Amino acid sequence: MDVIPDNIATLDYAFKDRTSTEKYLATCYSRLPRLGTLAEPGFIAGDDYWFHVDLNNRAQYAFDLARYGNNKTSPYFDYWAGSKGGTPLWQAIRDCNTFIENASRAGGLDDFERARWVAEVKALKAWYHFYLLRLYGPIPIIKDNMSIEVPSKETFIYREPVDKVVDYIVQLLDEAMPDLPYKIENEVSEAGRITKAAAATIKADVLVTAASPLFNGNQDYAGFKDNRGILLVNNVYDPKKWERAAVACKNAIDTCMEAGVALYRFNNPALNISDSTKLVIQPGQIIADKYNVERIWSLSSFISSDLEIYTMPRLATDHERVVYQMLVPTLKMAEMFYTRNGVPMEEDKTYDYTGRYELQTVPANHKFFMQTGYTTAKMHLDREYRFYGSLGVDGGWWYGLGRFNDQQQWPLNFMLGSVTGGRVGTERYSVTTYYVKKLSNYQSTYSAQTFVPKRFDFPIYRLANLYLLYAEALNESLPAPTAEVLQYLNYVRNRAGLKNVESSWPAFSIYPDKYTTKAGMREIIHRERSIELAFEAQRFWDLRRWKVALEYFNQPIQGWNTEGTKAQEFYQPLTYIRKQYTLKEVLWPIMQDELLKNGNLVQNPGW
Repeated sequence: MDVIPDNIATLDYAFKDRTSTEKYLATCYSRLPRLGTLAEPGFIAGDDYWFHVDLNNRAQYAFDLARYGNNKTSPYFDYWAGSKGGTPLWQAIRDCNTFIENASRAGGLDDFERARWVAEVKALKAWYHFYLLRLYGPIPIIKDNMSIEVPSKETFIYREPVDKVVDYIVQLLDEAMPDLPYKIENEVSEAGRITKAAAATIKADVLVTAASPLFNGNQDYAGFKDNRGILLVNNVYDPKKWERAAVACKNAIDTCMEAGVALYRFNNPALNISDSTKLVIQPGQIIADKYNVERIWSLSSFISSDLEIYTMPRLATDHERVVYQMLVPTLKMAEMFYTRNGVPMEEDKTYDYTGRYELQTVPANHKFFMQTGYTTAKMHLDREYRFYGSLGVDGGWWYGLGRFNDQQQWPLNFMLGSVTGGRVGTERYSVTTYYVKKLSNYQSTYSAQTFVPKRFDFPIYRLANLYLLYAEALNESLPAPTAEVLQYLNYVRNRAGLKNVESSWPAFSIYPDKYTTKAGMREIIHRERSIELAFEAQRFWDLRRWKVALEYFNQPIQGWNTEGTKAQEFYQPLTYIRKQYTLKEVLWPIMQDELLKNGNLVQNPGW
């Protein structure tokens, strides 16, 4: 009767040898939120994407969240309890604690490998706390797992103040970094593993988030206390938080440099294409080139082809049942990108902003961007390379997918009945008439109603993101912008084919001195992040931490008229209804059942 059946898992068995321990390590990684999919708030809860139909339950929770808002009875994308699209992150933290507590007795590991694996799990534990913090604000800190034998009252834990949670996350990352490798040596077998560069970047992101208006001096939460009377969000602004964030960002950049991380520049000598086409392809390949040098931390467990077929148009009649065409950009995002002069459309003194919806024939000098002679909206002309590389627009081109001559790309026509992306039914089309080109790998192919993907890993962090975090933190920590702020901002702009900020604004903006003030530079940095990181699940988090979510998420969702068969009919903006966004939506609700189980938890304001 004392024999343990060999098909029953025990803790001793989980750590009996190297193979079993590595499986438990994989379990800790398996809890990561499904970044790069429709089951992640960054993709479906902001204002950069829209979708008009719950297609075969593929986007059920995202569809309902956008239309009806969240609720506390059965929340959508619940990462607290792990339901309705959310993964159970408290369970993930428990798994991490179990690994950390038991790795010392695992057999078959040398000291170096053991230390590295523990460090990885500490970094994962920090990330899970950070993800919960970004969604819910103040959260409990779970340093160790509780024994099942503790009295029930000791399990009634409290949410801790945001500043205390941030310090704990940073402590975990600082403990982890010395034992992490600078980079992954075997990218085939260890793709997605956390490195020193990744941990340093997470720390930078944590401290920038903590310094941002959402958690730094936010008066909206002046009375947000628990039943102990402890204030959970500090409402007194502390400028030193930005100084701390700037130091962390610079340390992360230095660590990335040591790891060999660099800004990616697309250049495939085998392709006989123009320099303009290379700059158009580049935004997509920053994402889709699996092993490119810009990646700091990528997620290898998702299926990239799913992301492609949700966001790209059909390009021929036999593509109808291949792509779903449901996760599409808003008109707002099409207007977000700069003009060819490197400044916003509404600021460019040479650009007809008020007439941007008027019709114009595509001139010959746009042959690598748009179809010459095609009638389109003026706003589709004279835009920066990232506009044409990130968006599929009516009258534009789509490079790749079997066509590698930039003189014979896929032509795009999104008017009613068109075989290349226009509305032909009730489901599979873009309700805004824009598509996301940036998330498609040009090396993927269509073949006889079959999509053959060129798989890639989704980047959680890349170097341009870190550069822009540093520029932001440095600008906020100083009385006025410095040359170093401009330096890191210009690194990103120059790679995109744009001139320096200090050249573009005086020459083309109606606010020529904008970049010389702290507030003006803040606007420029925010805009640059929205453009450079467009459609990468970053904007949702940025708008919340900047405390402008109420302004932007309540703006209308717009696109062109999908019923139009001619340009005059098609280029009429239509508005779609979404749930009104109120203050309570900023911090997500904790399921009511969790509060009934634990009387020491308090609900987020408004819920």
